[in-house]
Amino acid sequence: MNQGRRFFMKQGGLALASVGLVGSAPSFLRRVVEAQGVTASVSGRRKTLIAIFQRGAVDGLNMVVPHGERAYYEQRPQIAIAQPRGGADSAIDLDGFFGLHPSMRPLKQFWDEKRLAIVHAVGSPDNTRSHFDAQDYMESATPGVKSTQDGWLNRYVQARPDQKATPFRSISMTQNLPRSMQGRAPAVAMQNLADFQLRAGAGARGVQGGFEDIYEQGVGDVLRGTGKETFEAVNFLKRVNPAQYRPENGAQYPTNQFGRALLQIAQLVKAGVGLEVAFSDVGGWDTHRGQGGARGQLANLLGQFAQGLTALVADLGPERMRDVVVLSMSEFGRTVRQNGTQGTDHGHANAMLVLGGAVRGGRVYGRWPGLRDEQLHEGRDLALTTDFRDVFGEVASKHLGAADLRKVFPGHDAGPAKFRGLFG
Repeated sequence: MNQGRRFFMKQGGLALASVGLVGSAPSFLRRVVEAQGVTASVSGRRKTLIAIFQRGAVDGLNMVVPHGERAYYEQRPQIAIAQPRGGADSAIDLDGFFGLHPSMRPLKQFWDEKRLAIVHAVGSPDNTRSHFDAQDYMESATPGVKSTQDGWLNRYVQARPDQKATPFRSISMTQNLPRSMQGRAPAVAMQNLADFQLRAGAGARGVQGGFEDIYEQGVGDVLRGTGKETFEAVNFLKRVNPAQYRPENGAQYPTNQFGRALLQIAQLVKAGVGLEVAFSDVGGWDTHRGQGGARGQLANLLGQFAQGLTALVADLGPERMRDVVVLSMSEFGRTVRQNGTQGTDHGHANAMLVLGGAVRGGRVYGRWPGLRDEQLHEGRDLALTTDFRDVFGEVASKHLGAADLRKVFPGHDAGPAKFRGLFG
């Protein structure tokens, strides 16, 4: 067996999505459906985390605007978002101090329904301004340590063995397996369910059309006896046209890769095939020049981001969203001061969104450090008051049910004393 096949098998599994075809599904999928008590249109009651990485360092100060902070406007004379006054280019007030970028108006309904929470001044205690290092540290959840072998989402799966787990427990809708999902626990990356394109990490070959060969070379042993039924599941997928899927409740996903990823994650949730951890990312946030304020480069990205999240929530509906949490993250923030090209440079602390039916929303969590010169990190950045691992840890514990966070966040105490109260 060549290296590509060995790596795929070590990482484990595959992925499938379809609803409405339970009767013709292979025995493996029929048992999953029966065990979870689901139908073709209603998924089983399984807690699911959807992690979304905003790669490139989103400007959290214009995403979640501190419009009550005078220094914000002094530091950003051209790109600041205007205080809430009801106009189309004004911040959307949340609590009298913070507001959403006007392009994110669709998310205000979730705030009002107390399903959307925000954590501000959150990020990594490591001071790196390197995209590569900062993303690596956030996905491994070991800031400053480059030797960590696995990602935090993979360690979560490792820490919670599940004898009833399916090959669909941990899925990334990306070309390559993200750092956060790499490790000993099975995980799969793919971009398109219809094409069944799989990538088991950087450098691994796709396995479309080649699964039969892998199966013949001993996949049954590697997958601990599930090889035959996994093979059935692959063939089942080949007979299904995921393009037939139609979002519910008027959901309209953006017509880009991010929108397609969220749409397909919704398919997997509805299919009731045991999805527990899903991942997607969206790039373009490195706005060094011409960032814009209420309109322009960043505004367009935030609009697509909000449209994607709004469509996902609408598509899944309130009942399913009670068991789903969406968590956004970005490697670091942007400088408080705008630069000479009306953009922002690499910064430090940032903002995270936490969205779900069980979230104690309608609040901005975390201590606000202020934006006056003497309050800034290294005289230029939003200071850190919440370690990102404490947010990850609270989601892993309170939503997914992780019992021992030391196994998920080595070298860091992410216990209840550090939780912000995001869940009741």
